Amino acid sequence: MADRRSRKGAGWFLLLFVIPLVALLWPPFYNMMDPQLAGIPFFYWFQLASIIVTVGLTLIAYLGRA
Repeated sequence: MADRRSRKGAGWFLLLFVIPLVALLWPPFYNMMDPQLAGIPFFYWFQLASIIVTVGLTLIAYLGRA
């Protein structure tokens, strides 16, 4: 029971998952060609960058709940 009380505040870290969810569910935000990165259109490199950001947020949420 004491362990559960100490983890009660850790639920706020789970809200970090809302950031990539909202960003990727709204395609007009990233449905464009420019700016290009090394010749790769924004549409593609934004999605790849969002994977890296989501992994980082997942790590923060995991460490925050531990």
